[in-house]
Amino acid sequence: MDKPALNIPVDAALKQRIGRVGVLFGGQSAEREISLQSGRAVTEALEQAGVEIVAIDTRGDVVSALQQAKIDRAFIALHGPGGEDGRIQALLEFMGIPFTGSDVQSSSLAMDKRRSKQLWRGVGVSTPDFTVLRADSDWAAVLSQLGGDVIVKPAHEGSSIGMARVDNAEALAQAYADAAQYDGSVFAERIITGAEYTVALLDGEALPAIKLETDHRFYDYDAKYVADDTRYLCPCGLSASKEHELKQLALSAFEALGCSGWGRVDVMADSAGRFYVLEVNTVPGMTSHSLVPMAAKAQGLNFAQLVLAVLLASL
Repeated sequence: MDKPALNIPVDAALKQRIGRVGVLFGGQSAEREISLQSGRAVTEALEQAGVEIVAIDTRGDVVSALQQAKIDRAFIALHGPGGEDGRIQALLEFMGIPFTGSDVQSSSLAMDKRRSKQLWRGVGVSTPDFTVLRADSDWAAVLSQLGGDVIVKPAHEGSSIGMARVDNAEALAQAYADAAQYDGSVFAERIITGAEYTVALLDGEALPAIKLETDHRFYDYDAKYVADDTRYLCPCGLSASKEHELKQLALSAFEALGCSGWGRVDVMADSAGRFYVLEVNTVPGMTSHSLVPMAAKAQGLNFAQLVLAVLLASL
């Protein structure tokens, strides 16, 4: 079946196929504030498209809220644990409500950065070297193994929450302790020195890649959501062949986890131009600073058309 046209507003026939849409946002994760922004933006876009919507903050009794809303499908705008990790997907699947984005298993796997990296290693998708951290880790040995400069990550958080870049044993021990406040699973990853890119994926297609430039030590929470000096380059400056290579790597990483619908893959390039996948985001941000809307614009889609395309992929 041909994909429905992304006409705004939608016609009566498509509106009937879509039905009543619940926009799920907010939640209780550390990324709640970002999710609130995404939820508002998605809600406004669907209203602009003429779609019947109901906004649902999942912070409270989400089961009762879904039952009372009587929705036909859900647009998931939840970030972090509870939204991207398969739990809300499992509930919606159990209730027989179609939803945007990846299924239960792939959402859970993509949310776990450590296991994602282990799977990629098994299927030949390049990703930076890493080591799982514990309270009794030999911090000096970890640094030596990973080249002396590492980034510490909680396995299940997003938006760079709990992350830190360190280059000495004392700082590594403190970074672990800080990250462990967010997650019981923490790892250290070798720093790849070079350019950072992100590739948005929409219904099986890779959108134009974006190059990220920041004066911060890495692309942290402040650089993503607060700072006005972060630079986003699209076109990304790569040759056509290198951008194609980057897009294919992103698609391979996404598909290896079983993801579908839409998402975003973050990638580093080293000084020799070799690409390394950092992570897959199955519910990327949809805020004023967000990257997927930027890539969609370069593809010729405005924000409302992007939101509608994500929604239509759930039909």
